[in-house]
Amino acid sequence: MTTTFFKHWHDVPEGAWRWPDFSPAEIACRGTGKLLVNEPALDKLQALRDRLGKPLIVRSAYRSPEHNRAVGGAKRSKHMAGAAFDIAMTNHDPHVFEEAARAVGFLGFGFYREPRNNFMHVDLGPKRTWGSRWPVLTPVFTPEPPAQKPLAKSRTMKGSGAAGVATVGAAGVEVIRDAAVETQAAVQPLIPYLDTLRWLFIAAALAGIAVTIYARWDDWRRGRR
Repeated sequence: MTTTFFKHWHDVPEGAWRWPDFSPAEIACRGTGKLLVNEPALDKLQALRDRLGKPLIVRSAYRSPEHNRAVGGAKRSKHMAGAAFDIAMTNHDPHVFEEAARAVGFLGFGFYREPRNNFMHVDLGPKRTWGSRWPVLTPVFTPEPPAQKPLAKSRTMKGSGAAGVATVGAAGVEVIRDAAVETQAAVQPLIPYLDTLRWLFIAAALAGIAVTIYARWDDWRRGRR
């Protein structure tokens, strides 16, 4: 295992750091600034970042022995070897994260689900787990609404269409009647028939309106609004 110790993360030589998505300050001890670079562990951390394709928020990485005691860490904590990382689950699905972490080679897993400590511990091993995993959330699907009858085929549209055609027809008959009265006396005998035709169109329009009103009421009653 290749490890390098620095009294402070500022001492890392420029150009010697080869993990592009992390900085020495992120991996250094939060209490003292000391840094133990564990290359195999950092390689896996970078591989995990690449696999997930989004940032990892490192809550804790290397801990100096004195800082580990101060925070109540385990006596043989992997953090003191630079081989463990606590990663916040704020921007991750814990199940996807765990699967990816196992795929890149992490073996030790600790699950911390408390409201103020929502993170997962990963380390190089040995293989073990502790804590309770996050529950699997079942997606809730909204039921699809019942299929609606196309407007062009509905009784409402058919009734409205019939009423419209009949109204236009009645208006057309009226125009023809007026023209006949004003222009040609020869067609005077046809005027009574035109009056009858106009009333037939008006009756058809009223019937169409009645069908439209009934269809809308019936659709409302059956829940086809």
